[in-house]
Amino acid sequence: MNLIKKLSLAALLSLTLIGNAFAVSLADAKSNGWVGERYTGYLGIVSHSEQVSGLVNEVNGKRSARYKELAINNGIALQEVESLAGKKVIEKTEAGQYIDLGNGWVKK
Repeated sequence: MNLIKKLSLAALLSLTLIGNAFAVSLADAKSNGWVGERYTGYLGIVSHSEQVSGLVNEVNGKRSARYKELAINNGIALQEVESLAGKKVIEKTEAGQYIDLGNGWVKK
């Protein structure tokens, strides 16, 4: 993938990772340690709660659809988009919130 495609993809990911409709409740879930960002580009549940599982499923569903669209539009594998997204969301995660780099949950 050339540099222009990577930069375009990164810009698109930064605009589409988190839906505005969930900004407050997702922020609350993260700050309370209920959910965290995973290296896969998707949210994960750190501390199970019925309220959180619905949020995680909905956000991940939207992310999955967007990742597939980006993969098709840029002619790259879905796994590559997910990997780039995972790096981006972990990078943007605030200190004290949970991340999973593949070895379980840790506070950033």
